[in-house]
Amino acid sequence: MLAAAKIFLVVLSVLLIVVILLQSGRSAGLSGVITGGSDQVANRRPKGMDSFLAKVTVVLATLFLLVTLFIAYLGVNLV
Repeated sequence: MLAAAKIFLVVLSVLLIVVILLQSGRSAGLSGVITGGSDQVANRRPKGMDSFLAKVTVVLATLFLLVTLFIAYLGVNLV
């Protein structure tokens, strides 16, 4: 069971990385960091695919946390 959980954790990690990389940036690179970017002034909400990817990111991150805690629990109980 521990091996299956570790494999599932690796798959979740890869999916989480891909979903995060697919999201559009919030600022215009380094100049947006220094000047604050135009998105902060407009207080723009994510629309369409960005909104979907944000929700998927939250779900994957939650699953990642739960699986990590499960692996830690199994590791403590095996000793």
